[in-house]
Amino acid sequence: QVRLVESGGGSVQAGGSLRLSCAASGYSYDMAWFRQAPGKEREGVAAIYRGGSGTTDYADSVKGRFTISRDNAKNMMFLQMNSLKPEDTALYYCAAGFVSGDWYRTALRVAEYNSWGQGTQVTVSS
Repeated sequence: QVRLVESGGGSVQAGGSLRLSCAASGYSYDMAWFRQAPGKEREGVAAIYRGGSGTTDYADSVKGRFTISRDNAKNMMFLQMNSLKPEDTALYYCAAGFVSGDWYRTALRVAEYNSWGQGTQVTVSS
């Protein structure tokens, strides 16, 4: 397993932006951002492939607003969140693992990841 530490959460008004960061103890993993709102299941937000292809996948709810990226030289992953909405309010988690099967079908599944950070809170007010 890899140790993951998130940062960058906070409170913003609707339409605002935040950038989340995840520091990892290793880099040769598929990585992803998940979120969990109170009373709801954890859901995949964005994922990025472990290789250097830059392959990414996004939940439909964030496409065009969020951008996932990684800097393997610094063992960091980022989530740029623009045009934030109140429904984006949640605890955001960084995750790492090795995605199996068809990457685009499984990269946003909780079960594909075995290392998790402690989470960082994002609150968007209307």
